[in-house]
Amino acid sequence: MARTVGLFVVLTLYASIGLMAAAGSIAITQRLLRPRWEQVFYAAFLIPIAAFYLAFAAYFGADAAWQAEGSAVVVFAALALVGTRVPFALVAGYLLHAAWDVLHDLQAHGGLAVFEPGRATPTPLAYGVFCAVYDVCMAAYFVTRRRAWAADRPEPSR
Repeated sequence: MARTVGLFVVLTLYASIGLMAAAGSIAITQRLLRPRWEQVFYAAFLIPIAAFYLAFAAYFGADAAWQAEGSAVVVFAALALVGTRVPFALVAGYLLHAAWDVLHDLQAHGGLAVFEPGRATPTPLAYGVFCAVYDVCMAAYFVTRRRAWAADRPEPSR
């Protein structure tokens, strides 16, 4: 019982931190960046978010995970590149990354075999919860922000 309560507290704290990180990101980028550059910033930010799993693979010595994690970074980088112009690609990229986070957490700490044995990158406890909450909040924000991003685009030259 105590272990279950402890896990609930840890998950709640990490989810809360993910929510606060999203709120802080939104407040800072809206204040510092024009809408168009805010979109570009969040597109570029998707790449290092995805690359965290490469850092975890290196740190935890998960040699068998490099192929899957590297492939995922390539997919997220492609979505980020498209996301500099197409807000839906950013929404999709962040939501897919949230799913990627949850899959890693379930594999590492939930007792579910999502990946083949040894093919998943280990993660710190509740990291996936923090990141998934952040990603979902940001994707929701991008949906609300897409009109401002479109309005800030320069007119095409003739």
